[in-house]
Amino acid sequence: MYVVKKKKYLIPAGACLAVIVLFMYYYFISAFSAMPTTQYLYIDQDDNIDSVFAKLAPIASRHGMQGFSTLAKHGAYKDNIKTGRYEIDTHIGALMLFRHLKAGMQTPVSVTIPSVRTVEDLSAELAKKLMLSDSQLTTALTNPDTCKSYGYTPETMVCMFIPNTYDIYWNITLDKLLKRMQKESRRFWNNERTQKAKALGLSPEQVMTLASIVDEETANNAEKPMIAGMYYNRLNVRDAEYPNGMPLQADPTIKFALKQFELKRIYHNMLQTKSPYNTYTNVGLPPGPIRVPSVAGIDAVLNLVHHPYLYMCAKEDFSGTHNFARTYAEHQANAAKYSKALNERGIK
Repeated sequence: MYVVKKKKYLIPAGACLAVIVLFMYYYFISAFSAMPTTQYLYIDQDDNIDSVFAKLAPIASRHGMQGFSTLAKHGAYKDNIKTGRYEIDTHIGALMLFRHLKAGMQTPVSVTIPSVRTVEDLSAELAKKLMLSDSQLTTALTNPDTCKSYGYTPETMVCMFIPNTYDIYWNITLDKLLKRMQKESRRFWNNERTQKAKALGLSPEQVMTLASIVDEETANNAEKPMIAGMYYNRLNVRDAEYPNGMPLQADPTIKFALKQFELKRIYHNMLQTKSPYNTYTNVGLPPGPIRVPSVAGIDAVLNLVHHPYLYMCAKEDFSGTHNFARTYAEHQANAAKYSKALNERGIK
């Protein structure tokens, strides 16, 4: 008789347990998201419990939101909100999501350092991917003391940014970002690249400055070592005509000095622009890169073609490649052909 009564109690107890398990699964284990694809939650330093809920609401299923709210209320999340970029895939439950948010277990973002022309452009692009503001970044990258602490000047600071793709936490601090870029730069400038630069008599910063000019001259990676070789020849000219050295006379530096990157033609009056970046009036390399140089541009300088050419002019077929010349007379003939082609197309 006792055994029979015991079995009668086990049935409702088991049913209750099953209900509890189903309840727990439904609210805390089953998919939190109502979206068909992975979503990302961004929590910044201004967020509080209400704003986090507001950001989750468009993503969450009704039961998922109820489960998360319960966990947040009883799990002291209000006082433990951590900034970051959190992945919410289509399978994660409220309990696991809560644990990730409370522990700060965020997902890194892929940040590609772009080959842009100015510090302001670089800062703006990085700010699109990170919690940092473009003004924070620009201020740091142009501050002489900050630049000096990493071994650069405001003119060369962009040399620390190698155009590759990196996995970085969205809420990374400014200091940690700069240290990460310094680490990546040192990794890039391995013994092989450093020795190649040394053999050319150039520092890594000078290589990158020359590479930035080469990048501005052409998008054709195959031709970049030829162009690098031409400018390298000019850097090393010392003769009766140029006892103090031959100016690089690189048109892209005029655009940079004027901050008029859209120019299609460079006119004579522009060549007198007063700027340390004017390579018509100043001998040698400019104070720093005129853009963040590409890896292809850097390696083109390190592996430049040794040839006798001192001059080049864009080809009149607008192929993006160049005619090279040994003498100024040959160069003038090439320039006349290109100028004629510009005039025929009405390019001013």
